[in-house]
Amino acid sequence: MIPLTVQAFEDQAPRGRALAAELGAPFAPIALHRFPDGELMPVVQPARTVVAYCSLDHPNEKLIALLLAADAWRRAGVRRLVLVAPYLCYLRQDAVFHPGEPLSRDAVCGLLGACFDRVVTVDAHLHRTRDLSAAFGGIEADDLSASIPLAEALAGPERPLVVGPDAESGPWAGRIAERLGGEALMFSKTRKGDETVRLAHSDLTSVWGRHVLLVDDICSSGATLVAAAERLHAAGAASIDVGVVHALFGREAGARMKAAGVRAIVSTDSIVHPTNRAPLAGVLAAALQSEIQA
Repeated sequence: MIPLTVQAFEDQAPRGRALAAELGAPFAPIALHRFPDGELMPVVQPARTVVAYCSLDHPNEKLIALLLAADAWRRAGVRRLVLVAPYLCYLRQDAVFHPGEPLSRDAVCGLLGACFDRVVTVDAHLHRTRDLSAAFGGIEADDLSASIPLAEALAGPERPLVVGPDAESGPWAGRIAERLGGEALMFSKTRKGDETVRLAHSDLTSVWGRHVLLVDDICSSGATLVAAAERLHAAGAASIDVGVVHALFGREAGARMKAAGVRAIVSTDSIVHPTNRAPLAGVLAAALQSEIQA
């Protein structure tokens, strides 16, 4: 039996192949048969260890296919299953805020934790979760940072002012600023709804005439980044570029940011999008070296 393979469904095969190349491991596609009624049947390849690449944007069908594939791998004799999900879904609902709601984080992570031996993700969209492994039932869980590849993709001749839209973005916005030789500034954010936010900062005088890198872990509606860009533009920023780890981007998000004065938008390839400029294969492969050596 092959010691280790990287496997991915067809829609994610290019990024799966890139990860396999970084690891020096073979790649095998996962065939996915679709029955007339819409039911799915994945067909997998056996190996002693399987690294399954499956980023979980638009997750509902992907989750079913992935859980069925995990069952197939186990039945084929796979001893160790590692899920590489650069974008990890259903983490925002990490508490029951109103009666009748689910605790989505625990429901979905519990299913994945029962199937896989390890989960590797990137800049998980966490709020109150401090121990990601606990959400997966105690299995190994790695939350990697995209700050280095994102900083490299955003680097330019200017010494930037790196701006985070809220306190949660502070640590990795600070890492990007340090890597690029700039300073960091954080807004405070109050969310009023899915597409309505209010940003505040007591002193934006340092923005005047500066090249600003506005960075966030995730962009879906774009409301937070639009609000931040409008404030920065009004404060006299010479230019504003946006860096996003997970480009979920609703249909109008990019256009709205451009209208708010954003010059360029850069994202990692955790989710396929035209703004992808920061590949994650190197960061992921570095974290997976222990699987190669096992």
